[in-house]
Amino acid sequence: MVATLLQIAEVYLWIGAAVAAVFLLWGIDRVEPNAAGAFVFRPLLIPGILLIWPLVLWRWWVLTRGETGVRRHRPPRRVQHAVAIVLALAIPVILMGALLVRQNRPLERPAVLLAPPAAAPAAEGEAGQ
Repeated sequence: MVATLLQIAEVYLWIGAAVAAVFLLWGIDRVEPNAAGAFVFRPLLIPGILLIWPLVLWRWWVLTRGETGVRRHRPPRRVQHAVAIVLALAIPVILMGALLVRQNRPLERPAVLLAPPAAAPAAEGEAGQ
């Protein structure tokens, strides 16, 4: 299960690396005209593109098609403020609840002194060498 998740993450990041290379070499000049000729800041964008490459591809596609219905800089919606307040209240409540219901608290079990492992007897073949 963990190996599968790691393979999926690796494939996702490799695709992100390919998208970052193509976008930063050819696409960014078409999407953002002010980025033309500015090569120093482009390596700083690589970690972000690795993680959100599907959004980068979508925005690149939308902006190169010239869709005017999609505004580049939208003001925050009213719902976003409500979600921010709910999350600001819910996250501490969830964390405190998790701490209260967790099992195996450190103070529930007394400390146990472990004995060192016993030395294994040497095999006959190893004793002669």
